[in-house]
Amino acid sequence: MAAVADAVAKAGLLPSATHERVRNIVASPLSGRAGGLADVRAWVGELDAAIRAEPRLAELGGRFWFGLDDGRADVSGLGADVGVQVFPDGPRLLLTGRDTGVRVADVAETLIEVALRFVKIRETAWRVTELADIGELQSGVELGPSVRPVTKTPVGWIPQDDSRVTLGAAVPLGVLPARVAECLAAIEAPLVITPWRSVLICDLDDATADAALRVLAPLGLVFDENSPWLNISACTGSPGCAHSAADVRADAARSLNVESAGHRHFVGCERACGSPPAGEVLVATGGGYRRLRP
Repeated sequence: MAAVADAVAKAGLLPSATHERVRNIVASPLSGRAGGLADVRAWVGELDAAIRAEPRLAELGGRFWFGLDDGRADVSGLGADVGVQVFPDGPRLLLTGRDTGVRVADVAETLIEVALRFVKIRETAWRVTELADIGELQSGVELGPSVRPVTKTPVGWIPQDDSRVTLGAAVPLGVLPARVAECLAAIEAPLVITPWRSVLICDLDDATADAALRVLAPLGLVFDENSPWLNISACTGSPGCAHSAADVRADAARSLNVESAGHRHFVGCERACGSPPAGEVLVATGGGYRRLRP
């Protein structure tokens, strides 16, 4: 692992030795290209710089994360600890994905302030949901209802607002082989990794998009919104995780064509890593699986 970390650092992919575990930002993947009420991409860079510039935020737990939703309510449904969502009257502060009603003038500054308050009061809490009183983070607010989570990633041919095209490709079980990654890089187009185990290939003309689709689909990327691969996911499982009771990814793949009413996530232990906010979670018992949620 040390060799991998050194290689990643030398490639310039670890801009902060002290804050790397807390630079957890998720933004609406299609923002600025297709739909949404605002382009939140600039906020990502501003927030990242602000996080790295604040020494006290190095004390955040590695599970704490920030959400930037451009108004389509895709990221909000994931329940970020702190975040903003754009509404017709501008961005508002969200806690655990729920609207506080507080309008935000400076996104990065506001989110840093709330995160610092969390550091001050958190004691042993890793996430905002673990606080005894969420109101301590923002006094005098009444949280709105939770946003219904997005359960399927945008896949296929996605027209952009500027007449170009984004290709949405689901990555089965979130495993991207090196050969496929090299093919993606060869397209020389902006790539966006989504929270739903998929990648967006952006800013393509029609001819390039068509050629890319013809090459990438046979390599295993999924461009069909009706594919059963969009209905299953899994944690790392055995042999990659010592806590796992089974090779959950192999088991998930074998269940691909088993009829199901919704999304199924396979996990190797009670930690249930990578579980989406909605759907069925199945935990390995050593002799099969039992339902952990709902």
